[in-house]
Amino acid sequence: MKCSVEGCPGEYEEREIVHTVRYRGEVVVIDHVPAEVCSVCGDVLLKPETVRRIDALLRTATKPTGVVPLYEYA
Repeated sequence: MKCSVEGCPGEYEEREIVHTVRYRGEVVVIDHVPAEVCSVCGDVLLKPETVRRIDALLRTATKPTGVVPLYEYA
């Protein structure tokens, strides 16, 4: 599929990404998220079912599989 960013000649390709979101005041990092990523500009599209699964994952509040360092740009 052609990239939806105006003027970008790229095409979307399926990839797995690292998705970061702030949820209830916490920064949450989710690895291996399926996404469509533009090969030129890097624009990212998530399918509705992927967004629903991320929302469900955040609501379950299970223990994370790992911990990452968080740096603050001040």
